[in-house]
Amino acid sequence: MNLIFEIEGIDSFPMASIEKVLMQVLRGTSDANIAFSDLRRLMLALGFRERTHGSHHIYVQEGVDEILNLQPKGAQAKPYQVKQVRQVIMKYRLGEE
Repeated sequence: MNLIFEIEGIDSFPMASIEKVLMQVLRGTSDANIAFSDLRRLMLALGFRERTHGSHHIYVQEGVDEILNLQPKGAQAKPYQVKQVRQVIMKYRLGEE
């Protein structure tokens, strides 16, 4: 799989790490073990725009019908929200050439 990301504001996050998080999300075997900060960086790398309201991080992207509303559970992403992100990535084939 060839991965293309539009990176804006996440220069300190190595591309290899973003690809690793993407593969972890797509595998679906460890949804409870994904750091919220990693999921957030992945969303930004995939071209989503983020706005926050309290602990809610809301992600939208042109051409994607779903609006993803994510909140951390401590430092981790919530497993059901990782599943929602995976479904959107697969439905729209995000991150592929």
